[in-house]
Amino acid sequence: MVRKLFFSVLVAILLCLSVFRGQANAQRTVTTAPTDNVDITATASATFIENPTVTPVPKSDLTEESEQTVEPLKKILESQQLNSVWPFNPIKYAIRSAVAANVPPNTIVLLLLLPAIAALIAAARHLVGLRGFGIFLPAALAVTFVATGPLVGIGLFLVIVFVSTTYRMILRRLKVKLQYLPRMALLLHFVVLGILLVLFTAPLISRSGIANVSIFPVLFLVLLAEDFSRAQLGKSAKVAVNLTSETLVLALFSYLFLTRVSVQELALLHPEIWIVTIIIFDILLGKYVGLRFLEYFRFKKLISK
Repeated sequence: MVRKLFFSVLVAILLCLSVFRGQANAQRTVTTAPTDNVDITATASATFIENPTVTPVPKSDLTEESEQTVEPLKKILESQQLNSVWPFNPIKYAIRSAVAANVPPNTIVLLLLLPAIAALIAAARHLVGLRGFGIFLPAALAVTFVATGPLVGIGLFLVIVFVSTTYRMILRRLKVKLQYLPRMALLLHFVVLGILLVLFTAPLISRSGIANVSIFPVLFLVLLAEDFSRAQLGKSAKVAVNLTSETLVLALFSYLFLTRVSVQELALLHPEIWIVTIIIFDILLGKYVGLRFLEYFRFKKLISK
């Protein structure tokens, strides 16, 4: 019952992301080439056809220092009126000083949001019951999804999961025993080959999102293979699949949280309140010892008795 509910949520999130992607594609602007110097004299054997050029709207990427990302954040800072530095505004003034010294505001926002992402993942574990692969993996995946887009990021992550799982099963079947570091080096080698295979097939499937992906998110995903393989140790294939699915759900929710403009503005304009609130939330969360939400479904019969 719980597993069916969990996978229903996963499918719903993937459908929502597909809808978001479709809406983003629908917002592309169409521009036409100028026709001031074009001879429009038509003949029976010649016809002039004006082909429109589709210009995609630049994507705002919180992990990249671009005009579409930095300028709105700077305008938000400039629109806020501040009082004296002490006692309530020291971090606000520190942020403005850093931005004036050419520190990208998107970097500051991302650093402020990461503790909140960790708190949300911890809450999903202790209050809801979604385990996942710890805190680091879902948080790192969420940042990668921001850089690559959720669909491309999920695809690359599933490639890494498939290669890591297959590699582990083959070594176990062949009874090959290797020391930890050489085994991880060999795993990294096969993961890189799998990612290269995906990039090589990008022209065949006409997916510009895969072909244009930045190198740093790809390297980040590749390096996550070691953490994923370490998390798989001592677990069956069924448990590993469940944990992988839960990790994806946590990463997708974290991605949606990171890309909310209202959340970015709140963290940037009220950093003191933001930091203190997260600290209090983590402490209160650590004091909770009750049942998790999914455990109410799991132990429903015992609770009813």
